[in-house]
This record gives sequence, C-alpha cells and structure tokens, in this order.
Amino acid sequence: MSDIYLVDDHAMMRDGLRAVLQAGGHRVVGESGDPTVALAEIQRLLPALVLLDLQLGERSGLTLLAELQRRALPVRTIVLTMSAQPRQVAEALRLGAAGYLLKGAAAAELLQAIDAVAAGRRHLGPEVADLAVRGLTARDDRAALDSLSVRERQIVEMVVRGRSSSEIGTLLHLSPKTVDSYRSRLMAKLGTADVPALVRWALRVGLVGPDD
Repeated sequence: MSDIYLVDDHAMMRDGLRAVLQAGGHRVVGESGDPTVALAEIQRLLPALVLLDLQLGERSGLTLLAELQRRALPVRTIVLTMSAQPRQVAEALRLGAAGYLLKGAAAAELLQAIDAVAAGRRHLGPEVADLAVRGLTARDDRAALDSLSVRERQIVEMVVRGRSSSEIGTLLHLSPKTVDSYRSRLMAKLGTADVPALVRWALRVGLVGPDD
C-alpha cells in the first residue's frame, strides 16, 4: 500500500482516481487543484507518491515538479495528464518525474505504474516512450543549434542547399579548403555522419524548410 497525493484541477477526476486507488489497496492522503496548496501539503504529509496533472488551470504542473526537485523532497511523482507534447514529456522527466501516463490509460496500467514507481523504478505508458525520445532529441537539437556561430549557421544552410565548397568560399570570401574544414568540424559537432544526415538535422531544427 502506498500513500498518494493527488494534484488535478478537476474534482471529478480526483474522485475517480481516489476510487481506483483505494480499490487497488492504496491510500489517498490529500488532494488539491492548486500547485501552491499542493506543495505545502506535500511538504507536510510527505506521501510516497504524487499523481500530478500538468494542466492546472492557468498554471503548469511542471512548476510544482521543479519545486519538488529543488527542495529534494523524498516523494516520487507520476505525471497523469492529457498532454502528449514531446517537449513536455521530456521536461517532466528532466524535472524528476518517475512515471508518465496519458489520461485515458486503463486503471490496471495506472496501478502497475504506481507499483513500479513505489519500488524505485520508472514507468512510461506505451505511447509515452516515443514521445520522450522525440522531446529529448528536440531539446538536444535546439541546444546544438544555439551553439553555432553566425558563420557556422551560414555554412550549414549553404551545404544543405547543395552549394559546393567553391561556391560557399566565393560567397563568404573563404578558400574551398577552409570551407571543407568548417564542414568537417560542423558535422562532427552536430553528430551527423554525412550531408543527408546534416540535411535531416537542419530540417528538424527549422534551419531550412522542406522546399529549400
């Protein structure tokens, strides 16, 4: 049996969750739809688990996750939400969520997730694992893009548009050899093995469009 705190801004949803959890042998020790109230009560009650929605009216459950992580509270969190946005999945995991399920999951899956997380493991819903990978990849791609200098971005854009080293050198007043060196360093920096991979990366981050 686990002591569980519910954070969801829909009272009917909390009622349904409470019934499922109690039927599964767990105890709901508190609940709130307000992240500020929830944080205060979680600090006081120290439940084993928190079931957290990310959409709390005008506020985000990610804020509460960040506070739980910052305060190093000895509680584990399972996100239970409608949000299937890859970046939100990745951010929730980065902020310490031990589980992530989409609302609409079967009650049996929720109980499995609770058992896994209570035992110190992670649990991602079947469709969530792919979302997490996509979200983490997108964040890594954005960080890589932000790390490029203006000159490096220019060269990437020209390479993926099919310009040769000689053409790029003429436009940027560089020797073809220097352009080749730039291109080799860029591909190593971005983890792209060849020009087609570099094109795919540029499309993912929006550096170029599919019609370019």
